[in-house]
Amino acid sequence: MASSSLLPKTISPFLTNPPSLPPAHFTAKPSFFNPLADHHLPCPRKPSILPPYAKKKNPWIDIFDDGEDPDMEYGSLYVDGKQDEDTRPVDNPDNPYGFLKFPKGYNVEVAQLGLKIRGDVRRCCCMVSGGVYENLLFFPVIQMLKDRYPGILVDVLASDRGKQCYELNKNVRWANVYDPDGDPDPAIYTDMIGVMKNRYYDLILSTKLAGLGHASFMFMSSARDKVSYIYPNVNAAGAGLLLTETFTPDSTNLSEGGYHMYHQMLDWLGRPIYNVARQPVPPLRVSISRKLKEYVQAKYRAAGAEKGKYIVIHGIESDSKASMQSRGDTDSLLPLEVWDQIADVISGFKPVFVIPHAKERENVEEIIYNEDIGIVLITTPGQLAALINDSAGVIATNTAAIQLANAREKPSIALFGSEEKGKVFVPNAEEKKCIIVSSKTGKLKDIDVGAVKQGMQIFDMSLALV
Repeated sequence: MASSSLLPKTISPFLTNPPSLPPAHFTAKPSFFNPLADHHLPCPRKPSILPPYAKKKNPWIDIFDDGEDPDMEYGSLYVDGKQDEDTRPVDNPDNPYGFLKFPKGYNVEVAQLGLKIRGDVRRCCCMVSGGVYENLLFFPVIQMLKDRYPGILVDVLASDRGKQCYELNKNVRWANVYDPDGDPDPAIYTDMIGVMKNRYYDLILSTKLAGLGHASFMFMSSARDKVSYIYPNVNAAGAGLLLTETFTPDSTNLSEGGYHMYHQMLDWLGRPIYNVARQPVPPLRVSISRKLKEYVQAKYRAAGAEKGKYIVIHGIESDSKASMQSRGDTDSLLPLEVWDQIADVISGFKPVFVIPHAKERENVEEIIYNEDIGIVLITTPGQLAALINDSAGVIATNTAAIQLANAREKPSIALFGSEEKGKVFVPNAEEKKCIIVSSKTGKLKDIDVGAVKQGMQIFDMSLALV
């Protein structure tokens, strides 16, 4: 009897004296079974107003993470302002991988403390989905990285067509062919993971809509920060657990966003943080090498054109991949019969037709009756940029030629299937010296040639200014 009476006596003080333990210990227990219940619990911290770019924390990643402490005061050397240029020894020109560029985890005293505390980015990899058009519009993102993180080294993974764009970008260190949208062999897949791990990236940006598979690929790269677009539907399930930051587009076709298709990523990269003001979005600009200019100059001179006295015509109907269309506008190529009418209204300049494949030369010579034309075979965006740079202007459909003309500040006439697409792909057209001509029927082949003729005055104005 004595032993049986001991049990209620030892338990009863614990049950009759609950204030001996803080109440918070009991209220926090349900959060282990229901992470979403954490948001309904009283919090001793002061409520903080989140900026518009801040996103709600995912409770499944860390149920105890309530975000940044609003009472935290920054002021140390390593947490304020932008990062400094890399102070490590100079590269060895005989070594393609540099000299004394110690990777993460080795000779830690060489790297600055701000690399961890302030979140400095020394090496960044950009995985760009799409072709020439999408990679050209990614140039402002690369320039934003260079402005926001001084001394950063930027590498790019893109498709075989997309990689050709980076001969126009001096801010890119290495550009490798790896199509994020493709289905690579297991050997290529694992080899690329090894390449990315060996380069010790601090940040990886991806414009491919990520599901669990692509998020796993980025996670296995061992980069510190992994940032990507994700599917706006159920295909994104599980991707957010493996990524540092995610962006959800309005549709599954990111290219439909036009010129500002990467606005969410630009907004996140340029956000004000650590006493650094918001970084302005840079315009699209390209740089052309002297060697490329000389190569293209020989081409258009062989076609009978002179510098500054010809107009580039781009966007003829063809099945070639070198047409440089946007994935967000499939109706962006005109039949040669319509181009024949447009060539007839050009006066004072020599029309130079850009063909994406040699087989199109015979078609142009048969259908275009104007004998005073030039035909130039252009297959890369670098050659097209050099051709536009020496021209008086551009008449093109919604291809890379319009964006390159705006990047080189050349007058242009852009032909679109609808007025809405013109506003999306060429915003602020007047500031860019661009006249948008749209079809009234919604089909590009029904474009009004008379409206194109009226827009020809923009080339005369630019010639007068010169």
